[in-house]
Amino acid sequence: MRRRLRSLAVSIAEHSLLLPAGALIALVWANTFAASYARFAHAFEFIVNDVGMAFFFALAAKEVVEATVPGGALHTWRRAAMPVVAAIGGMIGPALIYLSMVHLSREPALARGWAIPCATDIAFSYLVAKAIYRRHPAVPFLLLLAIADDAFGLIILAVFYPAGDLQPASGAVLLAAALGISWMLRRRRVRSFWPYVIAGGAMSWTALFLGGLHPALALVPIVPFLPHAAHDPGLLAPVPSSARDALNEFARWWKYPVQAVLLLFGLVNAGVPLRAVDVGTWAVLSGVLIGKPIGIGASVALAAAAGLALPAGLGWKDVMVVGFAAAIGFTVALFFATAAFPSGPMLDETKMGALLSASGGIVAIGVAALLRAGRFRASAAERP
Repeated sequence: MRRRLRSLAVSIAEHSLLLPAGALIALVWANTFAASYARFAHAFEFIVNDVGMAFFFALAAKEVVEATVPGGALHTWRRAAMPVVAAIGGMIGPALIYLSMVHLSREPALARGWAIPCATDIAFSYLVAKAIYRRHPAVPFLLLLAIADDAFGLIILAVFYPAGDLQPASGAVLLAAALGISWMLRRRRVRSFWPYVIAGGAMSWTALFLGGLHPALALVPIVPFLPHAAHDPGLLAPVPSSARDALNEFARWWKYPVQAVLLLFGLVNAGVPLRAVDVGTWAVLSGVLIGKPIGIGASVALAAAAGLALPAGLGWKDVMVVGFAAAIGFTVALFFATAAFPSGPMLDETKMGALLSASGGIVAIGVAALLRAGRFRASAAERP
């Protein structure tokens, strides 16, 4: 019995199911005991969003770092070009659809949330792709697209959504010191990740907090300094027990604590009144379900016309399915919403759109069935 419970707990963590569980609890709580939920969310908002999520974004940065080392999926421009172009198109399309709807609805204050539908949740998009395809180039293509999307998202968060009044001078001095400390640790061949996190990371967090940028990005500039393997172990590959470099040790140590952070993130941020569905909700949902697939498809078509080749085995039907799978914003979309708007109706309605973006997975499966892509192609072939 104990072994089964342990196996269940590991499976829940491996499939990132704690976040939607937290979101579901928050929705029920906020719509039944609103006052107590509001007190809980207010009490934990800072520690979860500004501190705990720093480790979530650090793990996302780890994937980017490993993908750029020799042998990594983003190492040469030829290998990275098509998914990176797809990621850019997959951000431009949703932003344009969102802004168009906001303009047509005459709600200019909502325009600040243009980046919310641009996000792609790596974990959930990956799970949907794996449900549609077994072993197929569409899965690594989607992963590369999502990683590039997250990398651009980190830049957008830093540039367009400062957490307070910008104080670039004081922030720059402290950040330079944080990078200097991390560089010295790397130069002295410090193999434990803790000094990087405690010394460099804490100073980087202070720099971003005082400088007015979002402190949840604090570990992103520190992660590249952690000693790491010379070759990429693979996209979202499990950390092998033999890997003892600082970056893999960091990922191994924080993998499950970050799942707990995501549970709390869902609890703190997803408690939206069901009546909050409004213009912002439909703008976000239209951005992801219309803008994502159109943006990805159009950018891939333009890149192909310019001479870039699709990965072997990836057809245009698969590109369409990937476009809808990438429409799941969820975690990052929720985070962008909290960064874009203060508490109030606009935050609630855009959060609802971020939560409903999970429907992109259902649409992706439906499109795959309609186009007979992935596992549906085999099913169709087996019919008499």
